[in-house]
Amino acid sequence: MSANAQKNRMTRRALAAAAGLATMGALVAAMPAGAHDRGHGHGHEHGHGHKPRTVDVQLLSFNDLHGNLEPPAGSAGNVSETQPDGTVKAIPAGGVEYLATSLRTARKGNPYSVTAAGGDMVGASPLLSGLFHDEPTIEALNKLDLDVTAVGNHEFDEGATELARLQNGGCHPVEGCYEKGRKFKGADFPYLAANVTKEKTGKPLLKPYTVWKKNGVKIGFIGVTLEGTPDIVTANGVKGLKFHDEVETINKYARELDRKGVKSIVALIHEGGAPASTSYNYDCDSPGAGDGISGPIVDIAKGITPKVDALVTGHTHQAYVCTVPDPSGKPRMVTSASSFGKLYTDTTLTYDRRTNDIVRTSVKSANHIVTRDQPKAADMTSLISRWNKLAAPIADKPQGWISADINGRGSTALEKPLGNVIADAQLEGLAPADKGGAEVAFMNPGGIRADLVHKASGSEGDGVVTYGEAFTVQPFTNMMNVVDLTGAQLVAALQQQVSGSNEASPKILQISKGLTYTLDLTKTGAARVVTDSIKLNGEAIDPARTYRVAMNEFLAGGGDGFPALGQGTNKLVGASDLDMFNAYLAAHSSATAPLAPPATDRITVVR
Repeated sequence: MSANAQKNRMTRRALAAAAGLATMGALVAAMPAGAHDRGHGHGHEHGHGHKPRTVDVQLLSFNDLHGNLEPPAGSAGNVSETQPDGTVKAIPAGGVEYLATSLRTARKGNPYSVTAAGGDMVGASPLLSGLFHDEPTIEALNKLDLDVTAVGNHEFDEGATELARLQNGGCHPVEGCYEKGRKFKGADFPYLAANVTKEKTGKPLLKPYTVWKKNGVKIGFIGVTLEGTPDIVTANGVKGLKFHDEVETINKYARELDRKGVKSIVALIHEGGAPASTSYNYDCDSPGAGDGISGPIVDIAKGITPKVDALVTGHTHQAYVCTVPDPSGKPRMVTSASSFGKLYTDTTLTYDRRTNDIVRTSVKSANHIVTRDQPKAADMTSLISRWNKLAAPIADKPQGWISADINGRGSTALEKPLGNVIADAQLEGLAPADKGGAEVAFMNPGGIRADLVHKASGSEGDGVVTYGEAFTVQPFTNMMNVVDLTGAQLVAALQQQVSGSNEASPKILQISKGLTYTLDLTKTGAARVVTDSIKLNGEAIDPARTYRVAMNEFLAGGGDGFPALGQGTNKLVGASDLDMFNAYLAAHSSATAPLAPPATDRITVVR
């Protein structure tokens, strides 16, 4: 999901001191020849003479892994499944040890199998991957036999140069190599970015498409990220880049592939929708009122040329397998596999050798849970253990104590308990006059990447919050800003949660204690915010008065559709959001007096 984006600024010195990491220099750029053409066939064609006219190609896909190598903790690690009696069950899922087993099992008996992803493989990652600039995740994806992925918005978190390093390999320009004698090789699958060009040259940043081939079967993959990427990534991440319309770009390259004789085409799109049910096994094509799927992907799917046979999507972290009509009125498969490796999609594409195209009437697809009751893939267990050893000196340090789960990412409420804790931490850290004199703090909901889970993740003991767990909640390490905003700008910012670019899919800011207001969802647009209900410490907001407002640098730049927050003046830059969060945990909890989940009574919601 969209989120502020600037990853950890861990210094080389701190890493080296804490984890004894060796450093080696030199960036090397080399993508293995033919890596994009490999087929992961398991089994062989039998017999001689005529080949059958059609062959079933298995397309396995997933999206929005976000560096979740270990199973995601708490409610963020569950998948909803509707039972035959209509009740909904939460099933723990995800973790690359299980994802690898699931994919390898699924490939058995499928001589033509290709694995593709819909973007956000890295970025906003837990400490195990984020601390090492996501090298562990790229290494895991190589072992998973990923054939191709689109870029997502989070692939731009650290800018185009770092994205190129993830593709081509080489040690980090500041932190060097993390292990003595081991150089980062980069991704052995292509990252596709068809709709991202360099401003200076107009040329694509990365490959726009690739063609997967096996025994004469050819399938083209075109990869795009959402056109609105610059609105949800820090300015530094997208500097010098231009993002183009998804439909126009895909149609352009579909024509190019068609001219080259590639008639079977799959689009990998880092943009998505919202199905009417959050259960992964919901029938998205149910005809009932209010059923189906909504969101940006619907219009995109309706505009993409019929030359494209299936759409693998992402970004919204939802699970769906739907058909949306193409411009000629024919149904076409549109899929998404939730997030964090909790699901994978298995799609059967029937390839006609005579036309070199997919027989669209026979496309079948379903999502499958990556359950945690199957055997772990030993190579992934050893990869996780290797990187965990390097991360341990930093990751295992206790930061505070909690008395119960404090939900953030896993909370479906508009006001999230962990959102309140984070906003309070930012206000407290920046309220002193010499720190900025903040009176109120705002946190964007997409920047809260996990829950704080009471159950121990390692040997630290239940209720202990480690640095690694805190980092997983706030992985961007955005610097905090305090700015002057008028009361009128404050009100405008609250209205922008539910209007403008956020009207169709509201982004409700998490607010610090003392700020209260009513959100009336029976109304539309900006009117949903009841302006005369907005109070700070019991007093109505004065439109003419100046307020000192704390927020991360992403919001202070107007990110996530909040131009009013970008109008701040008299800026003071403080410590990072992660430092504020950890300082608050240390100040407000102990082993004998752990922090309890706060009340969520700041926003009164009328439905």
